Amino acid sequence: MNKNESRYFNTAVRMDNALISILEKKDFEYITIKEICDAAGVNRSTFYLHYENTSDLLNEATQYILDRFFSYFSDDTGKVTERLKSCSLHELIFITPEYITPYLTFIKENQRLFITSIRKFGSMGFGDVYNELFINIFDPILSRFSLSETERIYIIKFYLMGITAVVMEWLENSCEESIEQICRIIIDCIIGKRDAYVQNV
Repeated sequence: MNKNESRYFNTAVRMDNALISILEKKDFEYITIKEICDAAGVNRSTFYLHYENTSDLLNEATQYILDRFFSYFSDDTGKVTERLKSCSLHELIFITPEYITPYLTFIKENQRLFITSIRKFGSMGFGDVYNELFINIFDPILSRFSLSETERIYIIKFYLMGITAVVMEWLENSCEESIEQICRIIIDCIIGKRDAYVQNV
């Protein structure tokens, strides 16, 4: 990255963070470009060098925070993937609080940004979160059960759409239910009754 690219990137990050910070206090519809520029310490002409409007910035800010989330887990991804290749099949129960809770916590901590993105762009953002999860965790697990690549794609899409729908409904409900409760709902939807799940673990 050269000096100009670095300056451009740093300015974009400042505007991303400015929007995220303002979203903690007020609804997106009432946020002005002037507010964003003041919070980021840039002028309006700089804003328009990067974006056409505030929706463009919202799109980028959502991706920015997703990238931050992915980087948090990146150091462990290789280790986890390697372990999945060699551990016993009994250990490959991946729809558990251990795997689901970090994702739900992340979504809840950034709920205002994500609920705004959902209302503005549909389900934008969640595909990236769960695709990363499935590529690094679920696909290696499914391959251990001798499922063909075609079968794995369909199963992954099933999980992806189902979990995304639950999370989007949770966000529309302002995350009123606890993370633990949503975790149990996801487990019940995928595995079945909790009692049966507990007996099989």
